[in-house]
This record gives sequence, structure tokens and C-alpha cells, in this order.
Amino acid sequence: MRVHFIAIGGSAMHNIALAVAAAGHQVTGSDDQIFEPSRGRLAAAHLLPEEDGWHPEKLDESIDVVVLGMHARPDNPELLKAQSLGLQIQSYPEFLRAANGHATRVVIGGSHGKTTITSMLLHAMQSMNIDTNFMVGAQLEGFDCMVEIDPSRSWCILEGDEYLSSPIDRRPKFFWYEAQFTLLTGIAWDHINVFPTEENYIQQFDTYLESLAPNATVVWCAEDQALEKVVRRCTRTDLKFIPYQTPPCSPYANGTMTLTFEGDRVVTTHLVGTHNIQNLAGARTLAQAMGLDVLAFDAAIASFRGAARRLEPLHIREGFTVFRDFAHAPSKVKATVHGVKASYPDRTLTAVLELHTFSSLNKDFLPTYHQAMEGADEAVVYYDPAILEHKRLPPLDPQFVADAFGDHPNLRVITDASELHQHVQGLEPSQRVVLLMSSGWFGNAEWSW
Repeated sequence: MRVHFIAIGGSAMHNIALAVAAAGHQVTGSDDQIFEPSRGRLAAAHLLPEEDGWHPEKLDESIDVVVLGMHARPDNPELLKAQSLGLQIQSYPEFLRAANGHATRVVIGGSHGKTTITSMLLHAMQSMNIDTNFMVGAQLEGFDCMVEIDPSRSWCILEGDEYLSSPIDRRPKFFWYEAQFTLLTGIAWDHINVFPTEENYIQQFDTYLESLAPNATVVWCAEDQALEKVVRRCTRTDLKFIPYQTPPCSPYANGTMTLTFEGDRVVTTHLVGTHNIQNLAGARTLAQAMGLDVLAFDAAIASFRGAARRLEPLHIREGFTVFRDFAHAPSKVKATVHGVKASYPDRTLTAVLELHTFSSLNKDFLPTYHQAMEGADEAVVYYDPAILEHKRLPPLDPQFVADAFGDHPNLRVITDASELHQHVQGLEPSQRVVLLMSSGWFGNAEWSW
């Protein structure tokens, strides 16, 4: 089979391309910009396009499937050529669904925690020697590629994204998967550029439950009020709903926490933050629902260190710890800040948030960050005015940004990357935790401690 990827450089797209090539198929692709690590990984697999840009003259009837990434536009010249030739065009979730039609599909969805829970489940299944197909949104220790497709495997674990499938398929990605098992972590409005109101955003989860396979099992967080309302009003009588909640846990000490399940079952984890303990409870409940050995899951999770950029330690020394996290939406920021503070109650927590996404830089959306940083002793909010220009958004007044976060007594707004770097590097390290949160890269700052 020949598969052509339009916008092959994307995080998910390049991983899918690598997996398809590894499965023995012919892969070609294109993109107008490809950055690391995608560029190096594609080059190592001899899949990097010879030159950047779009080349419709290279498409012909020998292509079996064109996979269209979100980075492309509806008027992309290669897309137009594929349409004129009558080629089969799929979004990547549609492609993954077709490639895993034989497998039992397990989808982890929700506004936060998806990558972490997906990674936990994959880590445990690998430890149990259970081969599975999968797609996850971050690099995970022990896995070379973050997508695997093998028609001989009976399981498929998918991180379920509620964002759009492709430029010409405006449905959320997780609608495609028809999951037999799913986990939902919670619902908190995001993606204002696509879902203009909170009501519209929540409706996607109502529709998602309707899209599940017959007799599917739904594991859901009983501590999320918005999600509870969605579950309660679901009219499908064939679905099995299994709630979970945060278990009792010890304070973080000597690099670990202990959790208690079923009254007396003690589980040890290296994870930091009460929100990650909730994620672990969800992953464990899902594993049980799937019929996996829960004792084997508990043993495996003791060695789980987390996924890349999910409370990833950048620096640890006596009395001073620096974490890097992907949190950017209000609910994710609040949960991460509170979780880290709960794990280090006796240290000064300096939380640094970069506003980088379309939603976070939108003046109408910014007030949803109210009190998102309240758990931090010191808070820094950074944004780059040039990013606003690039996204064609109006300028933001730093005072408006500060007011949007509420009355934090120690909040500082910074709009210059060098000033941010100087401020963070100059923090007194004694008895301090620094939490760096962003889906971007803080102006490509190179931190050193």
C-alpha cells in the first residue's frame, strides 16, 4: 500500500508515517516546515521530503490513501490535486480507525490528563508483555515511536483528542474511533477558536458517548461536575459506566508517594501531584475494566516515571526542584499548580506559565484563567507579542492579563523572553520548586541551574 502524508511533520503525523513505513508500506510526504524532533526522525527513516513545500505534481493514481494533517489548509495544492484525482483522503484519526478495525479499541479522552493516562496504560501493558497498537501524544520511556500499527495485535490504545480531525473534517478526532472501552478525565472549556462557547464544547462529549461502539464501557472521573452531568443525561442504555476518584495518598517524600486502594492495597508511585494520583486511579480502573491483572498493573506502575513534558524533572538537587509541564489550558494549569504545591507544601512554589495557544491569547478567553495560579506562592505569566501578531490576534495589555488571573499578591506579567530568562534564572534556589508550564518553548530559552 502507498500512503501519502500531507503535513507529514506534525507530532502525530510523523509518528504515524514512521509506523506505516515500519509495517512495510510505501510512505511519501510533504510539508512547508518541519522542525525537530520530527525532522531528524523522518530523516533517519529516509522519509524526510527532499525539499520543503507542496508538490502536487508528485501525486498520482498509484496512491492508495492520502492522510491529511491539520497543518494543511483547505486550499492546499496537494489536497486539491488529490481531490481532482479522486484519491481516498482521510484524516489521521480516520486512518487509525481503519487500520485498527480488527482490534479492541481503548480511547482515553477528556480535557486534561489524556497523555499521562495513556502512557500509564501502555507502560503497564508493556511490563505485562501484552503487545498493543497505540497512539500517544508524547515521548514515553521504553518506546521508540509513539504510534504502532500491527494487524496481528488484538488491542489498540488511543489518546482521544476532542480537537478537529482535519481542515476538511471539522469533527473532533475521537468521534472516529468507535471505542469499546473509554476513559474520560473531565471537561473544561478549551479551543475557543473552534468551540466558541462552553456549552458548544461540552456538547462534543455528549456526542462522543453516542459515537461509542455497542455495549462499550465508560470509565469516568466522578469528581468532575461537568462530566457527571454529561454521564447522567446520556440516554444510551447499553453503555456500562464505571466511576473513579482520587484515592487516599501519603505526602510526597524521598521521591515517592503511596496510595491506598480497596481499603488496604498499597501502591507506590514516583509521580508528583494529586492530579496525577487521580490520573493513576483512572488508569488502574480502566485496566481492571479491560480485564488486565490489577496486581501486575500495580507492580508495573511503581516504575513509571511519566511522559515527556508532563511534570518532567529538569533539575533536582537538595531543596531545589524544577519541573517542565505541558499544562496550558486553565483547568490543567490549576490542577498542576495545586498538585505540585500539595506535594511540596514546605517549599516556595514559583509557577511560570507561557500563554502560547490561540485560546490562551484570546482576550475573551483569558478571564477563564481566574485564580488558576492561586496555589503558587509566586506566579509569572509570560507571552510574546510577536506570537499575537503571528496568530493575527489583537495586542494584549499586561495589566489586563494580570487582572484576568485574579488578585494574586505575587503575580508578575513578562512580555520579553530575555527578561523572563533573567528572572527565572535569578530565583533563590533554597527550598524552592519552579514549575514551567507551556505547550510552547518560552522563547527557546535555554535553562541552566
